[in-house]
Amino acid sequence: MNTLKLITAAVLSLMGLVIVLQNTDSVETKLLFITLEMPRAVLLFGTTTIGFLIGILVSLHFTKGRKRVK
Repeated sequence: MNTLKLITAAVLSLMGLVIVLQNTDSVETKLLFITLEMPRAVLLFGTTTIGFLIGILVSLHFTKGRKRVK
């Protein structure tokens, strides 16, 4: 089962990398009161990183909560 998870993570990571690298066009992004112009690859990488970090934080929160109950 661990091998399957590792292979799935590797394939998804590779697919994400391909998607980011193929989107190099410039895009205008509005963030509150700021308008930024950046390559779409940077925007995709940034949002993916933020989502990954939020997932880690939520996972840590729930695993710490389980340990307290026992």
